[in-house]
Amino acid sequence: MKPVWIIDDDRSIRWVFEKALTRENIAFKTFPSAREALAALNTETPQVVVSDIRMPGESGLELLQRAKALHANLPVIIMTAYSDLESAVTAFQGGAYEYLPKPFDVDHAVELIRRAMDESMRQESVAEETEATPEILGQAPAMQEVFRAIGRLAQSHATVMITGESGTGKELVARALHRHSPRGAKPFIAINTAAIPRELLESELFGHERGAFTGAQAQRRGRFEQAEGGTLFLDEIGDMPPELQTRLLRVLSDGYFYRVGGHQPIKANVRVIAATHQDLEARVKQGLFRDDLFHRLNVIRLRLPPLRERREDIPLLARHFLAKSARELGVEAKRLSEATVKYLVAQDLPGNVRQIENLCHWLTVMAPSVTIEVKDLPPELRSETAPATAANWVAALEREVETLLNRGETGVMDELARRFEKALIVRALAHTGGRRIEASQLLGLGRNTLTRKIQELGIDADKKTE
Repeated sequence: MKPVWIIDDDRSIRWVFEKALTRENIAFKTFPSAREALAALNTETPQVVVSDIRMPGESGLELLQRAKALHANLPVIIMTAYSDLESAVTAFQGGAYEYLPKPFDVDHAVELIRRAMDESMRQESVAEETEATPEILGQAPAMQEVFRAIGRLAQSHATVMITGESGTGKELVARALHRHSPRGAKPFIAINTAAIPRELLESELFGHERGAFTGAQAQRRGRFEQAEGGTLFLDEIGDMPPELQTRLLRVLSDGYFYRVGGHQPIKANVRVIAATHQDLEARVKQGLFRDDLFHRLNVIRLRLPPLRERREDIPLLARHFLAKSARELGVEAKRLSEATVKYLVAQDLPGNVRQIENLCHWLTVMAPSVTIEVKDLPPELRSETAPATAANWVAALEREVETLLNRGETGVMDELARRFEKALIVRALAHTGGRRIEASQLLGLGRNTLTRKIQELGIDADKKTE
């Protein structure tokens, strides 16, 4: 770890820090003047800088300005014996991490340095992640519109609603909005509201107090508290239960929430980004989603185009994911033949970008040669008229499960069971022309059960009724 720099013309102050930091096993380096520290900055980078503000020669504010110019994320703690408002304001305007008036408590000063070190290391990891993670890929006009919207929205604190089909990359866009915003250095917390059982979702979002319910043996911070100062991404917001919709509306309205079983209001300094693949206006009309919450969330809407509207991006995405899978597996990257590229571009690919990613991973493992021909594609992609055998759809299900588990998703069983039920009901209703009695008989369900599931799953089944 890089050392902490102490800059002060007062030898006794340097001595106090030397003793305290040695005791805490924190590496350090001391300088009697800003000039010497500035000279060292040309060849070295500290973890944290602690500098006096008034010294002979260059001042601590000049040092602060130069240090921030060279290393924008470097935490600089400014200390002074002159605890006047003007010095504090000037230091913070210059980007100081904290302002430490003299005389100070040594333990407090060390605690402040440790916090600054944690911040410095977190900034470094964020920078590495940003550098290692490519921006969202897309050259199609539809995606260029998305990129322009991200640029316009990044500096805003407004609530954003991202809509788009499953697999279009809604969480990637949410992360990009967060990363380029003033909250980028703070946490990004994502939660899939459809993947968590409704009886646990309230505690997941808002936390709970010890003894709030059976099994609550300790206090727990919810996602709102974990995202303090940053961004909370609520995926599949359309599936949120009605009682939780009411609580979420209250947080968005007045900025406070209560833990489950709690009586003390907690301030929520969080930017909310929501996402859904559903038609929320239709769910509002069906009484499945609160109209007032919809308008609170729908301050700014950002629609992600499905892959069939940006077919020219398919070759770019395939190259990227083939290279990514090769790196992960430690093998040579495979490539698509020209005929295979043309074939894929002509497909609808209902799974969108996620389907391309899964396909490329499958090809990296299963394709027999470096150059991938059409015959090397999975059977379900080689022909639109190929029979959907049990082996095909079970294999596809297994790949989807593997993908979700590799991403660290929770509630996989509930999520896939929900999608399975929805697919069965939608196809049965299409087969019967919307006649629910006939569809329920074909599915082996009672009519009331079918009606309840249609409402719960947000299926638009009102075009035709018996």
